[in-house]
Amino acid sequence: MKNTRLLVAIIFIIILIDQTLKIYIKSNFTLGGGFDILGLSWAKIHFVENDGMAFGLTFGGVFGKYLLSLFRIFMVGFLIYLLKLMIQSKESIGLQISFSLIIAGAVGNILDSAFYGIIFSESGYHSGIAEMFPEGGGYSSFLKGKVVDMFYFPMINTKLASWVPFWGGERFQFFRPVFNVADSSISIGVALILLFYRSYFVSNKKKIEKEVQSPGNS
Repeated sequence: MKNTRLLVAIIFIIILIDQTLKIYIKSNFTLGGGFDILGLSWAKIHFVENDGMAFGLTFGGVFGKYLLSLFRIFMVGFLIYLLKLMIQSKESIGLQISFSLIIAGAVGNILDSAFYGIIFSESGYHSGIAEMFPEGGGYSSFLKGKVVDMFYFPMINTKLASWVPFWGGERFQFFRPVFNVADSSISIGVALILLFYRSYFVSNKKKIEKEVQSPGNS
């Protein structure tokens, strides 16, 4: 019960931070607007929106938007089910926290897709800061909202030397994607699982294979 409260608190706090920052950014900046973090040229708040996946990736137009939103909702339900099993079987608290981070991030981006088109007016470039709960209604409908991204870290932004094969003379930038708190939460959760908890999936795979091969199942 103590672990469950901790995991719920983690999920709630991450969603709260994610949504508070997104609402602040969308309500105070035009698209493309922002500022340097602590005056650093390579660490920026840079407001963009995307119709698709994490880190500004897109997927398949309007149909893809619906499909992706429904897939996210299904996956959150599945991850919650897995987390419940982990709690019941008293798996490592670190593994449970990792799954909680992924769930929180997924829910954070689902909220954008599901409701931002309903509760916000359209954001624009140079002018037209979005209004929350506009009189004429939002810019889109349920599950068709855009995900708000704002963290941008172009740590390397240079022009490649002309002698570099294939890309010589072209501009090179690292790290290029713009992301949000929800994306970060998902990435951290996945990274923790890959680094420290792969054995959980390996052991469960072996357990399933053993049960399938057991004579009692023939």
